[in-house]
Amino acid sequence: MSSLPHAGAVAPDLPTRPARPVTASDIDDFERDGVICLRGMFTPAWCELLRQAAEEAMQSGEGRVREPQLGAGQGRFYSSVYQSDRDARFARLRDASPAPEIAASLMRADTVRFFYDQLFIKAPGTAAPTPWHNDLPFWPFRGNDLISLWIALTPVSKATSGVQYVAGSHRWGRMFRAVTPDYDPRFMDETMDVCPDYGAGQGDPAARVLSWDMQPGDVLCHHPLTVHGASGNASATQTRIGVSIRYLGAQVEWDPRPHTMALRRNPDVAPGAFPADDVALPVVWRRGEGLLQA
Repeated sequence: MSSLPHAGAVAPDLPTRPARPVTASDIDDFERDGVICLRGMFTPAWCELLRQAAEEAMQSGEGRVREPQLGAGQGRFYSSVYQSDRDARFARLRDASPAPEIAASLMRADTVRFFYDQLFIKAPGTAAPTPWHNDLPFWPFRGNDLISLWIALTPVSKATSGVQYVAGSHRWGRMFRAVTPDYDPRFMDETMDVCPDYGAGQGDPAARVLSWDMQPGDVLCHHPLTVHGASGNASATQTRIGVSIRYLGAQVEWDPRPHTMALRRNPDVAPGAFPADDVALPVVWRRGEGLLQA
């Protein structure tokens, strides 16, 4: 970690465990709905460190960045992946933060592997939405033991910028066409259905759509098949900053099909096999041992 930029900015006393345990009730809610909002799991010190890192990343323009084309006066929607390869603060989040234990608890996993991290920033007045989708069509994997943790680093209002989820949609067994905010055709598998915009009242009228007001340190956790989307950022003053980090458990198969994201390194396994590659997808947490990089 010391070879990464900003290594000296990583405070040594940041807690490595969640601010509260993940309860059996939390796990039941996650398994029923495919999404849960866990309150106050990261301390203010964690949030401030990552917020500063996020703002610096956006200003730098470095990395694997994706931004929609926006007209004048329409804000900015910035997204970048693998920040942990460039900044020790994000590497600390990946390896030695509360995130792996949260993921392990919700997946009931004995071992957790890091997949990738992704930064999302929507400036005030940003018109660009996050199109409705589920994550698995983007990823070269199959299985249920993948999880996304979306950590709020600024206040989030469900009325102006919150992520919305369709409760129970992870149990539909459906994969919708992957659509990025900039509508990159490389991800659009024309054989898949387009996901309805549940935020606009499309799809099943009986669908239960969940969203939350959030404070820094709250964490949204969702299953890879849970359908979700978001509007732009209608706030005139509040930037919405979140960092999402993805982990793998046991029930995962390598599936390098077309129209999926490119990893920084593909696992050295055959299609259909568990991706047991400690370089491409390093183990960061084991039951009975906890974090392996703390």
